[in-house]
Amino acid sequence: MLIAGSTIHSLRHSFAVRALQTCPDGRDRITKHMVALSTYLGHSRVADTYWYLEATPSLMKDIADSCQGFFP
Repeated sequence: MLIAGSTIHSLRHSFAVRALQTCPDGRDRITKHMVALSTYLGHSRVADTYWYLEATPSLMKDIADSCQGFFP
């Protein structure tokens, strides 16, 4: 059942974003999670799945916060 105003594409986007938000910590686990999500979404390249990271401000903030530890 679709919620008023939603589309299949917006539901797909919401699913992908939620899947990335609940991604486990750790480089190897994140890599496996991204490959699995990419496969599930039917993307031929994992790089196509990274778009969901770039298109979601909260995920970009999480990535930036995580990277702060690498720079003095």
